Amino acid sequence: MKNFIATFAIFAYFSLFSSTILPAQETVASAKPAVAVADTLSDAALDDTGVADTAEQTHPVGTVKEGGFHQSLKRKFIEGNAGFMSLVALALVLGLAFCIERIIYLSLSEIDAKRFMAGIEDKIAAGDIEGAKDLSRDTRGPVASICYQGLLRVDDSIENIERSVTSYGSVQSANLEKGCSWITLFIAMAPSLGFLGTVIGMVMAFDQIQEAGDISPTIVAAGMKVALITPIFGIIVALVLQVFYNYILSKIEHITAQMEESAISLLDAIMKYKMSGRHIDS
Repeated sequence: MKNFIATFAIFAYFSLFSSTILPAQETVASAKPAVAVADTLSDAALDDTGVADTAEQTHPVGTVKEGGFHQSLKRKFIEGNAGFMSLVALALVLGLAFCIERIIYLSLSEIDAKRFMAGIEDKIAAGDIEGAKDLSRDTRGPVASICYQGLLRVDDSIENIERSVTSYGSVQSANLEKGCSWITLFIAMAPSLGFLGTVIGMVMAFDQIQEAGDISPTIVAAGMKVALITPIFGIIVALVLQVFYNYILSKIEHITAQMEESAISLLDAIMKYKMSGRHIDS
């Protein structure tokens, strides 16, 4: 799973970074020849041919047609200082990597606990302890694991069996929550990076005002864009990760409840088995 997280994070980060930076470079490169061609024509020739009027009329339309949510998102990403915004994107990629890893792990840990415990109880009631052990060993998930640990100590006292099941259940619960602390870290980090961008953008704006010696919207626009865009992206990243995190917590609670119910059913089945006296005969 660690290799999966690293591979997914690297692939997603470079995919996002390249898809954001390269289109901006292509746009700048394609704009330069158009400017050069326009400079070679005289003003009189432009007036005679009507190219100037056509360019003024068609340029805004072309911009609107080429625009879209994806293009607008990339443009805002670059306007918010691509170097700094890449940190916010990195927090999103790493957070999603941990979320996907946890979802896959928890999905594989889920089983039909009621059906599984019905099979275990039937085998214990029939005195087939080895069959119950084989069923637990061949079934994936923490529910089967705690049942197997309890069946290994079926000849001990019921207090020792309960203690063993409880201790091993705590270990399995810790495995279910592994990696969740990293998700909460990226949820907290994304807005913090956004607000840090706000401070940096304001500093950039004041630096530009100091260099120009004047206050005008054009001068402070770049710094204000960084100050406003970065917290927006940071909050969006935190909201996305928070949704995944709550979904992961719900799955953990569901599996934990299954473990508790299965442990109680297992102890009851073992108690009935001991009271029947079959373990003495075996």
